[in-house]
Amino acid sequence: MTRVIILSLVTLALAGAAHGASPTFSARVTNPWFPLAPGSRYIYTGIKDGQPSRDIVAVTHGTKTIAGKPCAIVQDRLFVRGKLAERTTDWYTQDAQGNVWYYGEDTATLDRRGRVTGTSGTWRAGVAGAQPGIYMPAHPHVGQTGRQEYYKGEAEDHFKVLSLLGANAVLTQEWTPLAAGVIAHKLYVRGIGVVVEQTERGGNERNELVSFSRS
Repeated sequence: MTRVIILSLVTLALAGAAHGASPTFSARVTNPWFPLAPGSRYIYTGIKDGQPSRDIVAVTHGTKTIAGKPCAIVQDRLFVRGKLAERTTDWYTQDAQGNVWYYGEDTATLDRRGRVTGTSGTWRAGVAGAQPGIYMPAHPHVGQTGRQEYYKGEAEDHFKVLSLLGANAVLTQEWTPLAAGVIAHKLYVRGIGVVVEQTERGGNERNELVSFSRS
């Protein structure tokens, strides 16, 4: 039932936008479980496809309007064995209730010479049928599920809240029907965001936060 409610919110938001009556959205993302303060920088180390990786995530001071909504711009750079392997720009916005919505990403994979070899997974809300989803609820509770993104055949991630660890941490599970059998867990800490991400089944990936700063 919760999943149905969340998906209904997506539909209502899109319908409201079409009639000029959409909920208030802001590029100022303050959700305590996924705060995106401009100037924040996250550095993760771990494993990508069995190889050592380093992931640098930076919340920029810029904003971008997507499907009529002001979005925070987040830059993500993944290095594998010291070489840039993926570069991604993500767009998030927050509604008046404090839910964080995911409005798209522009992603590219690169070879060891820095040449782009693919852009699979790229999508933008409102383009070619792509729809936004709730990335982090304002008040997550155990058992809550939802769709984080939707662009048929390219971006179809879902989440489920597995547990609340005291008042300061949330553990979630993520999966996509595009990669059957692959399940990942994410640990969020209040006031910071993601601190650990690990594939539990169907892969060999792990990211652990080793540095967090705000300018």
